[in-house]
Amino acid sequence: MKITARELNRATLSRQLLSAREPLTVLDGMRRVVALQAQHPASPYVALWNRLAGFAPAELDDAFSRRSVVKATLMRITLHAVHTDDYQVFRAAMQPTLYGSRLGHRFAATGLRPADAETLVPELLAFAGRPRSAAEMQAWVEERLGAERRDGAWWGLRAYAPLHHAPAGAPWSFGVRPSFVAAGTGPAPTGRAVEPEALRALILRYLAGFGPASVADVAQFAMVQRAPVRDALRALEGAVEQLQGPDGVVVFDLAGACRPSADLPAPPRLMAMWDGVLLAYADRSRVIPPAYRPLVIRNNGDVLPTLLVDGYVAGVWRPVEGGIEATAFHPLPPAVWDGLAAEARSLTALLADREPEVYSRYRHWWTKLPEAEVRLLPKLL
Repeated sequence: MKITARELNRATLSRQLLSAREPLTVLDGMRRVVALQAQHPASPYVALWNRLAGFAPAELDDAFSRRSVVKATLMRITLHAVHTDDYQVFRAAMQPTLYGSRLGHRFAATGLRPADAETLVPELLAFAGRPRSAAEMQAWVEERLGAERRDGAWWGLRAYAPLHHAPAGAPWSFGVRPSFVAAGTGPAPTGRAVEPEALRALILRYLAGFGPASVADVAQFAMVQRAPVRDALRALEGAVEQLQGPDGVVVFDLAGACRPSADLPAPPRLMAMWDGVLLAYADRSRVIPPAYRPLVIRNNGDVLPTLLVDGYVAGVWRPVEGGIEATAFHPLPPAVWDGLAAEARSLTALLADREPEVYSRYRHWWTKLPEAEVRLLPKLL
């Protein structure tokens, strides 16, 4: 069976709740979308506003405070918000990547070995049995290892140890200065070995939320090696089926999964900074036209808040005095501008009680954009 590039795009939109806002609770929505990038505290809120009908930010606040949704270092060694039921298996699937990236050169430069980390982690988690600030965690490391080892050791341990970010209050549950608390999900995994069952579980969840996808896409999403991904997909024969994607690339999907047609309508959206649909694939042309990729994914890894038009990135947005400033990289018809204006009215209402000028620290990127059409989209009347 063949699937076109546009059909892949529509499958992503449907599974990521971007073809229509769904009347789901925050917890059900989190399970559907699998994981939300959370480098910026506001982004999970903006992401769910894009996806859930009648989204109430206080519901996500409550989920974070109850730890039914948790924020932690997971896929691609970046911060994600996930349903608490997914955390442990995602963390186990990431174990080899976290081991290799966080107990490698910088950690070793302190004179510590991976075995030292395995000894320190249980003690660190005991200390983080209640929320601790980063300064408290660094002081704990310094007390045991000395000031000269503190920074390198903490850099490794804060991602390698199973720690959640602890909610720290307004406006978005988390601030720019993180606090940490032990995940409390049982004994921490150790070593660099792949846990096949955990990786298979992660792949099934990924395909449910982002499929169909290639081996390269799965590896990109989790930042794991392609060989274990191939092995896991072979072991999932029967639960997973193969399709022929664009240019003959093999893509995988859940057996019998619903895949919408290429003509599925795609309403305009104002996507969060670092929204996961922009980063979840090796082939990012599924959502980002190649010419626009360097404009929205900057050379330091910042991923700008984007305009999604007909399912594809068409520009960027930022709050300014008077509303939302939208920059379109190509001409848009009047009906699309009307749709974006309606989205802007809803978004400014969401931001008004939280952080009206969200993402303002990234405004320097706008001076580096090419000449384009810029419009001020009005606030809620």
